[in-house]
Amino acid sequence: MANDRRDIRGANGAQPSSRPAGKRFKSGAPVASGVQRSASSSQARRSAVRPQPVRPARHDSGRGAARPSRSPYNSPRRGPSPLIVVIAIVAVVAAVAGVLLFVVPTVSNFISPSTSSVPDGQEVQVTIPEGASGDVIASRLSEAHIIDDPKKYYAAVEKLDAAMSLKPGDYVLYTGMDPEDVVRQLVEGPNVEGVKLVIQEGLTVQQTAANVEAAYGISVDEFLAQAKASNYVADYPFLKGAYNDLLEGYLYPKTYSLGDAPTADDIIRALLNQFVAETADIDYSATYNGLTFQQIMCMASLIERETAVEDERPLVASVIYNRLDADMPLQIDAAIVYARGGGSQGVTYSDLEIDSPYNVYKNKGLTPGPICSPSISSIKAAIDPADTDYLYYVASSAMDGTHKFSSDYDQFLKDREEYSGSAS
Repeated sequence: MANDRRDIRGANGAQPSSRPAGKRFKSGAPVASGVQRSASSSQARRSAVRPQPVRPARHDSGRGAARPSRSPYNSPRRGPSPLIVVIAIVAVVAAVAGVLLFVVPTVSNFISPSTSSVPDGQEVQVTIPEGASGDVIASRLSEAHIIDDPKKYYAAVEKLDAAMSLKPGDYVLYTGMDPEDVVRQLVEGPNVEGVKLVIQEGLTVQQTAANVEAAYGISVDEFLAQAKASNYVADYPFLKGAYNDLLEGYLYPKTYSLGDAPTADDIIRALLNQFVAETADIDYSATYNGLTFQQIMCMASLIERETAVEDERPLVASVIYNRLDADMPLQIDAAIVYARGGGSQGVTYSDLEIDSPYNVYKNKGLTPGPICSPSISSIKAAIDPADTDYLYYVASSAMDGTHKFSSDYDQFLKDREEYSGSAS
């Protein structure tokens, strides 16, 4: 029944479980799930910063009691003892070593480019916004690994006297380019012409194929037949072990211009190259919070579909981690929508009975593969979540795409009732 939506316990109000939370995050709240998602796809591009814990001031009771001062008239004046001098020297040396060990690398990292494993010569696309400052342009070029050092870019701009001649727009450039060649292209102007292929954040491979068909006339079936991980794993090792041989999650969302008649292979490689450029600072072979990179991509795809508000993504990530730690089903509706094959209608009772590994109402843990192509902000949120004890979130009654988060089940029910009242 299309409109038979039940009081979904768990994702929208499950009974508490007695299992304690795991070690990744502390949680003293009853174990129960509780999310109601809002619209998908992010339009924002701001970085979420996780707050750092504030340490209480140190109090050494009894160790700093005041001593009566000794008058210079009561005893002869003496210089510091040799032992005190030695201790002072050691302390100074240690302080200098600390500065060299910690401060210098920090400063060096700030002013020097980060190392990258992106090979030179890979095509990437960047957009230079109207009115962008030199710092914004240098940052975008560096993040895309088109230049390896912003200082070389500034030097090239000065040498070519190009500061007032740089033009905004869309550019096709290459990783590891000579900075002067980059500046010459920016002076010449945008080099992206012809048809544009728009891949929005949160699209599935199926939806991407539909956009490709609309832009270039390549049929959905032809694109999907080519879009197999096994066709590309030799050139893109992070695809090894991709679930069900799918490229789901790795066709990076962006606006592309690929000429007038690209092949399906040309398009897929352009999207994979963009993924490599966007994630170049991430170690694909590492684990993050106990998850492999492919599991991080699964989580990032869920985060992408759960909130369109970039600042909320680390919070959504914390809820997912807390549920995993508590061995509770995630019960995220976006995964159910993927399991049933898409559609814009709400999740129904019958949907929750779908026999699929993506049914995170029935199955505990993450989905076996990503459910969409996430933005870099969702990937970073999955790697670096907020540190909370939240177990629930529900769309805000303000109907502005934001959510209310809580660790208390009763508070979640109140938030859900408030949202339901505003939505009716």
